[in-house]
Amino acid sequence: MASFQSIKIINFTLFISFTAAMVVSSESAHTCKPTDHGPVVPTTPLVTFLHTIQETALQTFGPSKFDPKFYVDLSLKFDLLVVKQAFDDLPRTQNGSVLASDLNGFLSKFMNGAQVDLEVVDPVDFVAEPDGFLPKVVHQGVRNWAMEVHSLWKNLSRKVLNRVLENPELHTLLPLKHPVIIPGSRFQEVYYWDSYWVIRGLLVSKMYETAKGIVLNLIDLIDTYGYVLNGARAYYTNRSQPPLLSSMVIEVYKRTNDTDLVKKALPALIKEHKFWNSGIHNVTIEDAHGSTHNLSRYYAMWNQPRPESFTIDTETASKLKNDCEKEQLYRELASTAETGWDFSTRWMKNTSDLTTLSTTTIVPVDLNAYILKMELDISFLANAVGESSQASHFARASESRKKAMDIVFWDEEKGQWFDYWLNASSDQKDVYKWDASYQNQDIFASNFIPLWVQLFNSDETVVNKVAQSLESSGLVRSAGIATSLRNSGEQWDFPNGWAPIQHMIVEGLVKSGSKEARSLAKDIAIRWIRTNYATYKTSKAMHEKYDVSKCGEFGGGGEYVPQTGFGWSNGVVLAFLEEFGWAEDLSPNCQ
Repeated sequence: MASFQSIKIINFTLFISFTAAMVVSSESAHTCKPTDHGPVVPTTPLVTFLHTIQETALQTFGPSKFDPKFYVDLSLKFDLLVVKQAFDDLPRTQNGSVLASDLNGFLSKFMNGAQVDLEVVDPVDFVAEPDGFLPKVVHQGVRNWAMEVHSLWKNLSRKVLNRVLENPELHTLLPLKHPVIIPGSRFQEVYYWDSYWVIRGLLVSKMYETAKGIVLNLIDLIDTYGYVLNGARAYYTNRSQPPLLSSMVIEVYKRTNDTDLVKKALPALIKEHKFWNSGIHNVTIEDAHGSTHNLSRYYAMWNQPRPESFTIDTETASKLKNDCEKEQLYRELASTAETGWDFSTRWMKNTSDLTTLSTTTIVPVDLNAYILKMELDISFLANAVGESSQASHFARASESRKKAMDIVFWDEEKGQWFDYWLNASSDQKDVYKWDASYQNQDIFASNFIPLWVQLFNSDETVVNKVAQSLESSGLVRSAGIATSLRNSGEQWDFPNGWAPIQHMIVEGLVKSGSKEARSLAKDIAIRWIRTNYATYKTSKAMHEKYDVSKCGEFGGGGEYVPQTGFGWSNGVVLAFLEEFGWAEDLSPNCQ
């Protein structure tokens, strides 16, 4: 990507000074589908300018090794008006492009990198070998590796510099107060659902203060925006991600008994619950008996190309006929990013065509499992600090959602929960009539995520049925659980396996108390640990995803090159080793 990339400026940043109250309704000159008329959170002048930089860089440097995110992570050395004028003054060729030497000169003179805005910091609670670290891991080779994974927290620990806090308008990086753990590689900022598994690993490493700081940062985002952002960047303010903050608070509280943290978290968690259960995220479904049930869906507040993938989304939409269809696609792309599963045939009407994404018309099993767990968590936490009325309210909410999930998602014969596609036929506005034919009967790992939630894993009959269904599904492969059975080239499809999926399903099986379920859980965990171990030995890195069809291979596909680091993979390996240990006579090598 010419010389500017070679100077290793990885990530650059900015902040936006607006609140969630700035959400406004989208207006379109076209008559579009209902999903085109949702809210849109305005972006900032800096993000809009960086779109132009991104497009110019692609034209100048070409597509080879081009990462569009790099350019919206840039920060400014001077005020935006000064930088924009300098960019406008760059000489253009006859076709309007900018020469590489001129663009490199501009970037070096007027822009800064993420490494200038973040500093590597030693976590205050990191020790080389914590007391009581992984007592059940007796195999020396695995123990040595686990210590190396533990040490990666130091590599991934960052603090946002004061320059970002003092001049947020020059950065896309948001000014978080507490130190953070980044996922790694191109991801130089905090991500929402990644943080849960980062915290699980930090707790194994006895790094309670660092884990608490991550939670406090996310609470601050809710206080500012009304929800936790997809990531801590100005361009992520138009969407959230799988809502797992309550799970983070619960895990930290279990280890620390920090009631002050619970008291601080509860108002934010209640606000987040409202975000996911009102407006565009709420869906009402009428069952065969005329009773209505409320569930939730993903729905980004955006209908333009995603800033971090602006050039990619523009190219994807170029095959569509008009602006109306493009707006529709852009909302679906952003909404799919909100799911965390970006991208997968799970969200597509035509599994070979990304432009048929229809995420906003799907009621997802896993999202509702997370919100059900949120309701149970809030009830538990409210009880812990004596707020009995809130505890009762959220206990009742969890019972209602459990009933809705049983009716809308559950298939007794197949022993799985299936996503539900919203159909157009409805006698009442915004109320959808349930029809079994609208369940998506395709096999995805998400069909088994409800096992993670206590109201489901406490029913041994259900657990055994689901465990048998999982074993016969084709998803359990030699190196872990595949995300789907379809090899589409998208990263949330076969043969990729992801750490969060392994962990939630395994932990649900373990918590059930069923011996058969625990045996299956341990088998899956061993396969996953082995592929992480083998890949680490050959690549000297932990990876964001793995190829579960063959032990010792990291995953691929998607719109960017595979990344290393890697926060949630580190956390899940440590959590699995804490739960199951590793016997001296058990080989960690691929079998």
